[in-house]
Amino acid sequence: MHSRLNPKFSIITVTRNAGKALEETIQSVITQTYHNIEYIIVDGDSTDMTPGIIAKYRPYIHTLVSEPDKGIYDAMNKGLALATGDYLCFLNAGDSLYEDDTLASAVQSIHAKELPDVIYGETALVDGKRHFLRMRRLSAPEKLTWKSFKQGMLVCHQAFFAKRSLAEPYDLRYRFSSDFDWCIRIMKKSGTFHNTRLTLIDYLEEGITTANRKASLKERYHIMVKHYGWFSTAYHHLWFVLRLLAKPGR
Repeated sequence: MHSRLNPKFSIITVTRNAGKALEETIQSVITQTYHNIEYIIVDGDSTDMTPGIIAKYRPYIHTLVSEPDKGIYDAMNKGLALATGDYLCFLNAGDSLYEDDTLASAVQSIHAKELPDVIYGETALVDGKRHFLRMRRLSAPEKLTWKSFKQGMLVCHQAFFAKRSLAEPYDLRYRFSSDFDWCIRIMKKSGTFHNTRLTLIDYLEEGITTANRKASLKERYHIMVKHYGWFSTAYHHLWFVLRLLAKPGR
């Protein structure tokens, strides 16, 4: 039964050799007070402690894939193909749902007669010991549209719950910013957006090399040109460059 009060969430964790961070992620999912969840883990054939941790929690994992992949977005595509829920939530190893009642609170915040196409909220940054550092530099807009990302990725990928029926595979041409393109493509097809006004995600802040930051910036520029046109992208790009090069990252 498809009910606005009881949508099914497909939570997808992709991981490879991130065993030290994975357990916190798994525990944040399986302790949710909201139970209409399927949990999918896509492991890129890890050689560290990851297999043991997954085995420990195997009864809570609906679907498990463990095999080599072509990178993070290839792994996400595998999870996407296996999902059966109403909504998708990509929660990478090290990231976690903010509280045990996060999904319950998000669903309770929906007062419309129909399920929205996108549910979104805020993101907190935490360190490796799960200590709060700060809220994400970019805050979620009061009203989200596909044009919102002209200003950058205003909603963190993990705090962007999209209807599975609207989702297309991640574009593997982008190695660092395919999630940016994926969210825009979904928003272009979406008619309704729901701002939960809640913090949904603890995002593990990790260092990113200058080379990767520059590569990500270049990809985002091309993605913005594709979706918003050259003039609009050029208009926003100087500010966009300065902000993305500043610390912290996304």
